[in-house]
Amino acid sequence: MSARPLSVVLLLAAAVAAAQDRDRPTFTVGTATAARGQTATGAIEVQAGSDAALSIPVAVVHGARPGPVLALVAGSHGTEYASIIALERLITRLDARELSGTVVIVPLVNVPSFTRIVPHLNPVDGKNMNRMYPGSAGGTQTDRASLAITKQVIEPADHVIDYHGGDIDENLRPYSYWTKTGRAEQDAASRGLVLAFGLDHIIISSDRPADPNASRYLENTATTRGKPSVTVEAGHSGTVEPEDVAVLVNGTLSVMRHLKMLPGAPAPVEHPVWIDHLADVASEHGGIFYPLVRPGTYAEAGMALGYVTDFVGHRLADLRAKEAGIVLYVRAVPSVGKGDTVASVGVVGKAP
Repeated sequence: MSARPLSVVLLLAAAVAAAQDRDRPTFTVGTATAARGQTATGAIEVQAGSDAALSIPVAVVHGARPGPVLALVAGSHGTEYASIIALERLITRLDARELSGTVVIVPLVNVPSFTRIVPHLNPVDGKNMNRMYPGSAGGTQTDRASLAITKQVIEPADHVIDYHGGDIDENLRPYSYWTKTGRAEQDAASRGLVLAFGLDHIIISSDRPADPNASRYLENTATTRGKPSVTVEAGHSGTVEPEDVAVLVNGTLSVMRHLKMLPGAPAPVEHPVWIDHLADVASEHGGIFYPLVRPGTYAEAGMALGYVTDFVGHRLADLRAKEAGIVLYVRAVPSVGKGDTVASVGVVGKAP
C-alpha cells in the first residue's frame, strides 16, 4: 500500500477531531444559534464586495443528545425547486428533542437565481454556484458565498449531502452520486450514505479534483476534506412534484437513521443500478429541439434521442446516443443553442 500524502493525512485527522467535538451546549451557524433540543433559524451573511451582499437562509437543529454533525445544502441552482422545498420541509419536520447530533440545513444558497427565476447561474455575477469552491474573500458574490459555505457549513460538518435536481430545462429521473476517492474508510462511509439514501441509480464519480484548495464542487469540497459526502438529485423541469419532494425527504431521514441520529432502521436501496460514467449528447446546431425519449429509457448506442430543426421546420440533425445506457435526463424545453447538452446517458457498470 502506498503512503498517503501528508495533506490527506492532516485532512482526515481534522475530520476525526471534528467528529469527536460533539458535546456542545449550543451550535451556531451564521446568525442561528440553537441550544440542545432546539431549532434556530437565521442567515449566513455574505458581506458586500465588488458586488452586492447576500443573505443565505440557514437552520440549525441541535439535538438533545450528542452525535454527528450532518450538513444538508440545496439551491446552489435556485430553480431546482423540488430539492429546495424538500429541505424547507425538513426544517419544520425534524424535532430536535428526538435527535442525536446536529443538522445544519441550508435550503437555498442561490437566492438571486430563485427570486429572479434564472436557471443554472447566479444572475448577480453570471457564475455557477456549484463550480467556484472553496471560494475566495476577494472574488464576486458567488466566490464569497462559496467561501462562507465552506467555512461555516462544510468544515464544521462530519457528513454532507448536496441536493440538486432537474433545472427548468432538464427533464430528469432521480439519481445520486458516490465519489470514489481511493481512501478505503472514507469511500466505505460515503457508500453507506448513498445506499441509505435509497435512490436506485448511483453514478460512480472518480474524476473530481483531489486538491482541497481547488475542489470546485460543493460536495467535493467536503470529500477533499475527508468528510463522507454524497450528491442527490430529484425533481424535473422546474416542477415540485410530491413524489420528488418525498423521495428527498425520506432519503434524508433514512440517512439520519443510518447515522444513528434518529431512532429506527434505515431503508437502503438493495440492488441499485451503478452508473460507471456519463455519455452526454450535445447539439451542434442552435434551433428547436424535439425529444424522442423520456428519462429512464434504455438507449442503444446510435439510437436517436431527439432532433433539431431550424425555426421554419427544416431538420438539421438527429442527436444519437454515443454509448448504450440509461437516459438520466433529456432537455425539457424546445430552445437549444449550439453546444447545449440535450441528454445525459448513464453507462451501466459493475457494482463497486
